[in-house]
Amino acid sequence: MDKDIKRNISLTGDIRFTGLKLKEPMHTAAGLLGVTEALRHSFKEMGIAKSMKALLEMNQEDGFRCPSCAWPVPEHPSKIAEYCENGAKALADEATKEHIGADFFAQHSVEELSKLSDYELNKLGRVVEPLVLKPGSIYYEPIAWQEVFELISDELHQLNDPNEAIFYTSGRSSNEAAFIYGMFARAFGTNNMPDCSNMCHESSGVALSETLGIGKGSVTLDDLYGAEVILVVGQNPGTNHPRMLSALEKCKRNGGKIVSINPLAETGLVHFKNPQSVSDMLGSGQAMADIHLPVKINEDIALAKLILKKLVALDAKTHHVLDHEFIVDHVDGYDALLEDLAIYDMESLQRRTGVSMRKIDHVVQLLAKKSKIIVCWAMGLTQHKNAVQCIQEYVNILLLKGSIGKPFAGTCPVRGHSNVQGDRSVGIMHYVNKTLNEKIREHLQFEPPTEPGYDTVKAIEAMHENMAKVFFCLGGNFLMAASDTQYTAEALQNCSLTVQVSTKLNRSHLVTGKTALLLPTFGRSEKDEKNGSLQFLTMESSTGKVRQSKGLLKPASEHIKSEPEIIALLAHTYFRGNHSVDWFAMGQDYNLIRSYIDKVVKGFDNTSERSKGFGYYLPNNVRERNFRMLPNGKAQLTFNTLPDHQLQKDELLLMTIRSHDQFNTTIYGLNDRYRGIHNERRVVFMNQKDMDKRKLQKLDVVNLHSLYDGIKRTAEQFLVIPYDIPKGNMAAYFPETNMLVPYNHFADKSHTPISKSIRVTVEKVT
Repeated sequence: MDKDIKRNISLTGDIRFTGLKLKEPMHTAAGLLGVTEALRHSFKEMGIAKSMKALLEMNQEDGFRCPSCAWPVPEHPSKIAEYCENGAKALADEATKEHIGADFFAQHSVEELSKLSDYELNKLGRVVEPLVLKPGSIYYEPIAWQEVFELISDELHQLNDPNEAIFYTSGRSSNEAAFIYGMFARAFGTNNMPDCSNMCHESSGVALSETLGIGKGSVTLDDLYGAEVILVVGQNPGTNHPRMLSALEKCKRNGGKIVSINPLAETGLVHFKNPQSVSDMLGSGQAMADIHLPVKINEDIALAKLILKKLVALDAKTHHVLDHEFIVDHVDGYDALLEDLAIYDMESLQRRTGVSMRKIDHVVQLLAKKSKIIVCWAMGLTQHKNAVQCIQEYVNILLLKGSIGKPFAGTCPVRGHSNVQGDRSVGIMHYVNKTLNEKIREHLQFEPPTEPGYDTVKAIEAMHENMAKVFFCLGGNFLMAASDTQYTAEALQNCSLTVQVSTKLNRSHLVTGKTALLLPTFGRSEKDEKNGSLQFLTMESSTGKVRQSKGLLKPASEHIKSEPEIIALLAHTYFRGNHSVDWFAMGQDYNLIRSYIDKVVKGFDNTSERSKGFGYYLPNNVRERNFRMLPNGKAQLTFNTLPDHQLQKDELLLMTIRSHDQFNTTIYGLNDRYRGIHNERRVVFMNQKDMDKRKLQKLDVVNLHSLYDGIKRTAEQFLVIPYDIPKGNMAAYFPETNMLVPYNHFADKSHTPISKSIRVTVEKVT
């Protein structure tokens, strides 16, 4: 095959329906069915003995952290089942008995493999030896590890500028891997360190940093147990963070109230049977949301403003609704906020939300009488053009109520992948942190770059415009996670070298640069021994707690390496052993990495010891009501405008969502049983009135189109499902619909893709 001929790779796999079985949506999450599904999947992938051994150690004191979401582990976890259905699936997925290596890839070309669906690719199994896809070839071949490091080093040395290399990080990585990776990128000479948070919670970090002085949430797990009111906004915990349901259940049993704010009434927030509770399993379980507000897509600012206006009006009568002492002492911008709210008319705001005034008043009455209030949110808030403002409007509510910096109250952005927050804490960032750079100079003794690097959006643009030539991916499935699939694919294919450190095969291993490396690494559950010593790693949860993780299973192959060792050996090879940092040593002893983290990264201290058992919390200024780094030394109220989507007459707003058999871009199965979908992913949920207007019937086949900047993008072949979703709104699964999201339309300030509010039209396929 000629080196200049492009490989014929499918970005979607062969598009076909898989036999939809449609049932009624479920009204109870977890329970016996959840346990059954978790064990069925585990036994099938790992076998019974291996499953039980691993499941009993997941999230335990001396065990390994769940490879799925970042929800914190309780101080006293269940001794037999501190995991959820999707955590069990994530474990089974990485510890599967199915393995693929050189023999498999010699028989199957990347062109052939690309015709498979994302689900089918994932089911092939663990990659168990390093592989190279050479220029012009369509077959991966085996390659020795030292050749891997020499190849990457040679490519990096040949670049004209360090900024022609991009180092991407997935949230599956440990603190140790992320730290050494970020330090190597800086030692190489670039801040081009995009990471998966750019595509999900970057908006949270920006919004919270501007208003409260830290880009993390302020609550601990125990705070949720004692909260009087918890607002769960733009989040589906029953599928994406199922262990959160047990925390919400404790809140309910302690007398707290749950308010769900979401276009869809998700099953986990309707009713829950806790698998860890015998009484729940034998009884009726727990009703969850006391109130559900089915807000229209991206009308959260209108809803929050309406709630604020009503709270202010009640306070004018009683003077006991808002926390005036807290506002005077700790909040800046109160009078200006009142002037801003006065501009808006209550009835107009209510019409925009699509929620009845009666339901909104019910929430207002709850908030008026309570002060121990927590706001939780996820990508339903973070992936809009005005995402930062959406989050800040909810922060306004907390600030007026004094629900910040005290027990059982505060902010709770619920992070996705298990260490996405930790990656950022230990230095994975595209911007410049002057304090961090000073510590690098002092303790690592090299000069870090002082110019900002590329975030995810800018990295894709740089590759597309041939301004970046080497793309290194530490975990993840970049192609299918990013927006604008076609554009992103073209960007990756422009590279001279793409490197993927992974456990399982995904489409990013097939849509590659001219040369591609597929480097197999350890799963979270696997035993990592170096020189006869069992190593452990650390992760940071959504609530800012750092804890150890120690694998116990035999590695999938003797030919795989850990992420810290891969990066360490690459750095050692690149610098030819001539650098101020002993990279090789760090790859052999993770205690050495942690000692550097303690010296270089703010808040980390004696991590090798303090991360044992319960772990330790990183400092959080909000918990101490310390806002001295902000203007006037106070928390900042913000003045946020209503969105203008400029919808054309035939356009609807589409939000991308996950199915229940899915975590991020990894597809475990073809069911979404909570929503009544079985054996199919190519579905679109629509309001019946929108269907009637377009003369659509249930199960009609449609194509979805988005039109931005004169460019028409299409996602083909979806079955129409009538569903309880606000008029004018639709929902469909990602990554199948990511191709509709334009790469150059993203949240102001955070650059997070607009995946939750895409303007689309619907075309019936005849």
